[in-house]
Amino acid sequence: MSKGILLIMDGLGDLQDAKGRTPLSAAKKPNMDKMAKSGILGLLSPIGRGNVPGSDTSHLTLLGYPYWEFYGGRGPLEALGSGIKLHRGDVAFRANFATVRNGQIIDRRAGRIPTELGKKLQQKIGKMNIEGVEVLFVSTVEHRGVVVLHGSGLSAEISPTDPHELGAVVQSHALKAGAERTARVLNEFTRRAMDALSRAPENSGRKLPANAVLCRGAGAYREVEPFEKMHGITGACVAGGALYKGVAEYIGMDVIAVPGATGSKDTDLKAKGNAAIKALETHDFVFVHVKATDSFSHDKNFEGKKKMIERVDKELVPLLRKSGANIIITGDHSTACKFGKHTGDEVPLLAFGPGFRTGTQKKFSEVMCMGGGLGHIDGWDLLPIMLNAMGKARMVGT
Repeated sequence: MSKGILLIMDGLGDLQDAKGRTPLSAAKKPNMDKMAKSGILGLLSPIGRGNVPGSDTSHLTLLGYPYWEFYGGRGPLEALGSGIKLHRGDVAFRANFATVRNGQIIDRRAGRIPTELGKKLQQKIGKMNIEGVEVLFVSTVEHRGVVVLHGSGLSAEISPTDPHELGAVVQSHALKAGAERTARVLNEFTRRAMDALSRAPENSGRKLPANAVLCRGAGAYREVEPFEKMHGITGACVAGGALYKGVAEYIGMDVIAVPGATGSKDTDLKAKGNAAIKALETHDFVFVHVKATDSFSHDKNFEGKKKMIERVDKELVPLLRKSGANIIITGDHSTACKFGKHTGDEVPLLAFGPGFRTGTQKKFSEVMCMGGGLGHIDGWDLLPIMLNAMGKARMVGT
């Protein structure tokens, strides 16, 4: 049996600019292009044709856990990826530091504050007890964080305090009967956090002070069938971002701690590659995640995304190839630089290794992938394709 590596460059797919280029097609990436010539290409719809994926629903689906059955909100995934142990019934949220002035949100990311500042501010609001509910806040990467509520009778059926746009600060409210207390607890946490952060000396003099915490993606934690039992192979994860580590924790994959894997543009790609190769010594399959391609897309930075793809090709891909494993390179969704947001466009897909056929395309790009031999596949097809290449696919019937 051969091994498998799934490399996901977050937000990899894109739309063409006025010159007909995407960051992937414009990038100088000799290693991936060489793999394309001796591998096979295709296009991937992570959660079905035309649907706009979230990173959470797409990653679950790509790893063999279809989102419509296993997705219960992003909050628990972020919390698990932050190293927080969850219990059944805990309610967790994805959180952002934000800048609020005169009751108005003027920056939802507080200027993308440094991770180090976020950790310092966490000490001001990290633990609270509200109406008998334990409230925990953990800062993760840059402006991002998680909020976890632990107590009895909680519900995830409440509205977010993050309006997803600039404007007035909003209050959470119950979406179903029985969720009123949970909404009150979240609102009180928001009020206390804003008060404490506004007085924090770390925010003094900042043009965009991180003086509020906005929450969204509520979810109640539950357990699911582990990856090895579900798919018959052992799996490991190499990632920097909390969400991606959280998805792996949720489905029972081993998360490998990698110094220098930051989840941002300065991540140590060589360290990730070496960690993935090491993990293959004890695991059948390794999922490797790179976040910065998506971050540049959201910032509408075509050149930054192109250069990040070039870094991946130079620093990470050669290490993964040395493993001799079957390798799939793709994205979890398309993120258009011209719009700065996720789209429902298909994602380029490259499959290379001893278990895959050889196609006829000569370069890894969105346009070349249109004519690839893998054709147009959905996200739930991806893991079966990898299992087949690894010699671990299960027969349907007798």
